[in-house]
Amino acid sequence: MATQHRVKLSRSGEGQIVQIPKELELAVDEVLIRKVGDQLIVEPVPKKSLIELLDSWEDLDEEFPEIDDPPPEPVEI
Repeated sequence: MATQHRVKLSRSGEGQIVQIPKELELAVDEVLIRKVGDQLIVEPVPKKSLIELLDSWEDLDEEFPEIDDPPPEPVEI
C-alpha cells in the first residue's frame, strides 16, 4: 500500500497550499497538477528531450573565426 499522510491545507492569496511531508518530497522544482474527479494528481514535469532542449535555445549572433584545418599528411602503411 502507498504511503499516506494526513496534512492540512492553508491559503495564500487566491490559492491553497499543501505542505508535502519530507518522506513524500519530489526531487524537482516544478510539477504538473491536475484534478481527476475528487483527486489531485501531482507529478514531476517531464524532462525535455535533447531535441526540445536544443530547439529552445536561441541562435548565436556572433561570427566565429576561420580555423586553419589542413588535411592530414598521407601515411604509408
